[in-house]
Amino acid sequence: MDTGDGGGQADAQGGPRPAVQPNDACRTRVVLDIVGNKWALLVVRNLRNGPRRFTELKRSIDGVSQRMLTVTLRNLERDGILTRTVHHVMPPHVSYELTEMGATLREATLPLLEWSVAHLTRIDDARAAYDTRTDKSATP
Repeated sequence: MDTGDGGGQADAQGGPRPAVQPNDACRTRVVLDIVGNKWALLVVRNLRNGPRRFTELKRSIDGVSQRMLTVTLRNLERDGILTRTVHHVMPPHVSYELTEMGATLREATLPLLEWSVAHLTRIDDARAAYDTRTDKSATP
């Protein structure tokens, strides 16, 4: 990453990479919006073994509505995380697949997903204990 001192690094094609701008740190919110979106992470996780059709994704992601899955897939495609391919067969169908960048997102978020699964029981227990406390007014 370029420190902005004028000694910029090369990008993947060997050309100079632009210096980091002061607002770049704030723009990372865009990426955090992807990572923080539960449906997006579940889609990325479900595409780990290759392309999947919409109906396969819908069946494998518990609780997602058709509309929310459609919106999530469009956003991920727009962000370059996945590609949408229309197959001109009878009947026609569409499949979704992670891009190279999407695969790196999956790798980066895998520890978070594993942590989530490993701690589900403890989180459920903590929530139950919190919900049964009699004096909730003590917390801000």
